[in-house]
Amino acid sequence: MINTHEVENQVPAREDVDEYSSNVPLVEAVARWGRGGAEASAQGLADVGALVGSAAFQRDAERANTHPPVLHAFDRWGRRIDEVEYDDAYHRVIGAAVAAGAHTSAAAAPGPGANVDRAAAFLLFAQVEPGHACPVSMTHAAVPTLELAASGLRDEWMPRLLSRAYDPELGGGDERGGAGADTRAGTAKQSALVGMAMTEKQGGSDVRANTTRAERRGGTGSWGAEYGLTGHKWFCSAPMSDAFLVLAQAPHGPSCFFVPRVLPDGSRNVFRIQRLKDKLGNRSNASSEIELDGTSGWLIGEEGRGVATIVQMVTRTRLDCVIGSAAGMRQSVAEAAWHVQHRRAFGELLVDQPAMAAVVADLALESEAATLTAMRLARSYDVDADDAEQAFRRLATAVAKYWVCKRGAGHAAEALECLGGNGYTEAFPLARRYREQPLLAIWEGSGNVIALDVLRVLAREPAAFEAFFAEVGAAAGESPVFDAALDAARSLVGELSATDAAGAAFLARELTERLALVLQGSLMLRYSPGEVADAFVRTRLGDEGGRQYGVLPRGADVAGILARA
Repeated sequence: MINTHEVENQVPAREDVDEYSSNVPLVEAVARWGRGGAEASAQGLADVGALVGSAAFQRDAERANTHPPVLHAFDRWGRRIDEVEYDDAYHRVIGAAVAAGAHTSAAAAPGPGANVDRAAAFLLFAQVEPGHACPVSMTHAAVPTLELAASGLRDEWMPRLLSRAYDPELGGGDERGGAGADTRAGTAKQSALVGMAMTEKQGGSDVRANTTRAERRGGTGSWGAEYGLTGHKWFCSAPMSDAFLVLAQAPHGPSCFFVPRVLPDGSRNVFRIQRLKDKLGNRSNASSEIELDGTSGWLIGEEGRGVATIVQMVTRTRLDCVIGSAAGMRQSVAEAAWHVQHRRAFGELLVDQPAMAAVVADLALESEAATLTAMRLARSYDVDADDAEQAFRRLATAVAKYWVCKRGAGHAAEALECLGGNGYTEAFPLARRYREQPLLAIWEGSGNVIALDVLRVLAREPAAFEAFFAEVGAAAGESPVFDAALDAARSLVGELSATDAAGAAFLARELTERLALVLQGSLMLRYSPGEVADAFVRTRLGDEGGRQYGVLPRGADVAGILARA
C-alpha cells in the first residue's frame, strides 16, 4: 500500500527555548546599560525569557489573537455596562507581563539601568504576543504625567500603577490599594492599567482640532479640580483599562484630564464604548470608539497646557514603539533562522545555501541595530540622565521611532518569505507579526508627524542636536563609510537651518533617515563585533547594499553574523 501522507522535512516547533539568553545583542545591551549586569536582574530576565519561549505561553499568545475581545455594551436586562470580554489566555499573558514588571518596574525601583531592564522585559513579552503590550506601555508611560496630578489623586492611584498584582476586573477605591500603599516597591493589593484618549475623527494627529469639551464643576477636592467631559474619541485603545488620560477643550484651551472608569464612590463613570475597531492586526488588543457625556475627569497640570502635559506620556509610548518594533524584528529573525537550520531543499540545509544565508544574516543585522537603538534610548530615560542625556533622548526618540518602526514591516515580510508557504499561514507566528508591524509606525505619530517633530527640535532645541552628534560622533574614525555619512548628516542639518519652512518640510524625512542611520551605525561600530558592524555600515550607510534584504558586501562574514542570530 502506498502511504500518501508521510510527514518529513518539516521544521520542529520552536518552543521551550530561552528567548532572553538566545538573544545575544539583548543580553549584551542589558549587561552594558542595565543595572550593572546585576545577577538578580539577569536571572529575572532569564526567567521571563524561559516563560515567553515556553509552549504554553506561545499557545496563549495564539489563542489571545484567534479569540479576540468582544464588546458587551449592555447586560441582559438592558443596563449599560460597557465592558470588554477577553479570552482567559489574554489575561494570563498580560498578568505575566505585569507580574514581571514589564509595565512600571523602572518607576517602582528607579536607578541607573532601571529603564533598560524594564525595556528588556517589555521586549521579551512583546516578541511573542504584541497586542497586550499596548496597555502595558501606556501604563508605563502614564507615570510621569500622573506625577503632575493633585496629591490626593497621585497618592491614591500611583500605588495601583506600580503594583504587580494584576486583576482583570474593574475595581475602585480601597480595594485597589489606597494612599498608604508602598508606591516604590509595587506592593499595592491590585494593579491598575491606564490608557489614553486623544484622537478624534475630525483631527487625527492634529489634537488641537479636538472638540471634546470640559466644563468645570464645583470646588477643588483632594483629587484637584473636577470637570465634566463631553465628546467623542475616534481611537481609544485598551478601553477595559482602569483609567485614562484624556485631552479636552477647557475654557483656557486643550487640557489633560484623568478619567477613571470607577468613581471614588464606587459607581461607574460615564464611559460609553460605541464599538470595537476591526483592525488589520493587533487582534488581541481592543481598540474602540468611545463617547463621553458629562464624564467626570480631574485636571492634570494647567488648563490650556494639556498637550504639553500628555506629551510626557506620548514620549514614552514612542520609546515603546521602538522597543516593540525591535521585539518584532527579533521574533522574525529567530523564526527565520530556526526554519533554515532545520529545512532541507535541493539536497542540503537552507542555512548552508549562500543565498538564503545572506538573507537571514541581513535580517539579523537589522534586528541587532534595532535592539541596540532601543536599549541605548531606554538608558537615556533613567533618573540619573543629565541635561545632555535628556537633550539626546528628545531628538533620538523621534528619530528612532520614525526609522525603526518603518523598517519593521518590510523586515517581517522578508522573514515570512524565508518560511515559504508555511510563513503565509496563520498556523505560524510570522503571519501575525506581518500584520502587526505596520501599526507601530502609525501609533504615537505616523511618519510625517515624527519627521516634522524632528524639524521642531531643530528650530527650538539646538542643544538636542549637539547632544545627538556628541553621542554619534563617538564612533568617528572607526569607518570611512561612517565618517562620510556623519559629515553628510551634519551638512544637511546646516542646510535645513537656513531653509524656509516649506523647503525644510520637504527634506524632513531625508534628515530623519540620515540621523537614524548614523545613530545605528555609531552604536554598531562601538558595541557589535567587527564583522557585524562592518556589514551593517557598508550596506546601510555605504553603497554596497541592495534595495532588498540579502545583498551583502562581498567578503561579508555571513557565518559570523548568523552565529549571533
